[in-house]
Amino acid sequence: MPRVRRRVLSNLDARPDRIVRVACQDLGLIETVDGTATVLTGHAPDEPSGRLQLRVVVPGSADGATAVELSTTLHVPYFQIVFVPVLWLMLRRYARYTVRRIEAALGDDRLPEPPRIGRLLGPAGFDDRQVALLATAAAIGAIVSFGAALSGQFSDPIAKSFHASDAALSTALAVTRLGALVALVASALSDRRGRRRLLAVSFVGVCIGNLGGALAPNIEIFAGAQLLARAFVNATIVIAGVAVVEDAPEGARAYAATLFALASGAGYALSVVLLPVADLQPWAWRCVFGLSAASIVLLPKLLRTLPETRRYVALRARTDARAHLREVVDRAHRNRFLLLAGVAFLTSIFSAPSAQLTNRYLINVRGFDNTTVALLKATTNGLPGLIGVVVGGYLAERKGRRPVAAIALGVGSLLQIAFFLVGGVWLWALSAASIVCAGSATLAIGTMDAELFPTEIRGTSNGLLLVCGVVGSVVGLVMAGQLADPVGGLGRALALCGIAPFLAAIFLVPRLPEAAHRELDELSPSELLQVRPPILPD
Repeated sequence: MPRVRRRVLSNLDARPDRIVRVACQDLGLIETVDGTATVLTGHAPDEPSGRLQLRVVVPGSADGATAVELSTTLHVPYFQIVFVPVLWLMLRRYARYTVRRIEAALGDDRLPEPPRIGRLLGPAGFDDRQVALLATAAAIGAIVSFGAALSGQFSDPIAKSFHASDAALSTALAVTRLGALVALVASALSDRRGRRRLLAVSFVGVCIGNLGGALAPNIEIFAGAQLLARAFVNATIVIAGVAVVEDAPEGARAYAATLFALASGAGYALSVVLLPVADLQPWAWRCVFGLSAASIVLLPKLLRTLPETRRYVALRARTDARAHLREVVDRAHRNRFLLLAGVAFLTSIFSAPSAQLTNRYLINVRGFDNTTVALLKATTNGLPGLIGVVVGGYLAERKGRRPVAAIALGVGSLLQIAFFLVGGVWLWALSAASIVCAGSATLAIGTMDAELFPTEIRGTSNGLLLVCGVVGSVVGLVMAGQLADPVGGLGRALALCGIAPFLAAIFLVPRLPEAAHRELDELSPSELLQVRPPILPD
């Protein structure tokens, strides 16, 4: 496992034996002798995870510099290159803090405040197993999000290849949403067979579906292949999202969901980056679908680093009982399920046609080409989306899921409606602002989807919520396609769809129970392991 190190030299104004005594007493280090120097080792002071190893080398003479070295073996599969700079800076902070703390103890001064842990490292300590699960689930999310985004990003070249109209394309994309029934089955099976096994099956399904899309000779077969791909994309995202929230430390569930969302956004961003490929040849979009299919070769490595969630393992170790579908809508969970289902349905009425038809709207109505669309999305979706997810996760963990979801969803819906009604430079500003809000709202709502149900029905409930969202997607896609001509264009039709999530933000989200600052087993206790608790109002 790779080790990240940081070393700081300091000339401490004290005799070496006094430095050693203070370091042992104040920092709890263990003393060993190495030649003329004394080496003190142990854990970094006031570092909550216990991952940072401290090594202080005190020279035998007072005119030498004391070396303070910190190191960590934290390894983040697939994302180590992202975390190494953050770890390096954190080690530097703690090394300097250690020097200041020794200096304060030598001079009987007030101890300094411990350094803050970088937000990228989370508000609570993850152990190695939790890091591996989160990182691998995030990598899977990035790969399948790339595959999921292709039909929307390349909708215009796909439609031209098959000579399909707006209505035909919208209908074909709506048909692919019916794969949610397959996703429901897979999500429900994850409650019975485990998250890890069903993630592997779903990943294979995504690759096979996009291979069919790459080879499709007509719009009907393409829609059938994408129905399969969409089914397993949804199953993968649901199960992986459940796993990262379910296995996260208390106080870091929104943070885990944030990292998963960021990785999924990176997969989406890759589909945007490759959009100019469609301008090379009329059939070039097929190569990008083939790239998604080829990701199946990564599955063995992904499975080697993907453990099962601890809560699922613990549940199965204590009982062989299985929950039933009706448990999702029993008295204990009915209210929260119906509210979340309504939110999923109403938001999807707008998000699905917006995601799938925005490129076609920009090309046919605003005169963009594929390269300009890619530039718009890279500029207004990339960094703003990152900001939205990070800020949303931060606020959801500290201020609560409910207020973040309601405000971000309501404001974001209004901004996106305006995007489809104006032109010029406003397109760019409105797109960026709406993406910030969408990222925050999606993060807060998605975290609640997993938090508000117990382990034995977490996959099933999220699968049902997915179905509700897919029904909304179908309604939205068909509505946008059919209203385009009567209301005077695709932009106005899409804007009308935006009323639905605004209503959800006003009437449904404020009625959800708050999940922040509560332990997961208190918020949604397992009913298979204890007597059913009294029903309390949400």
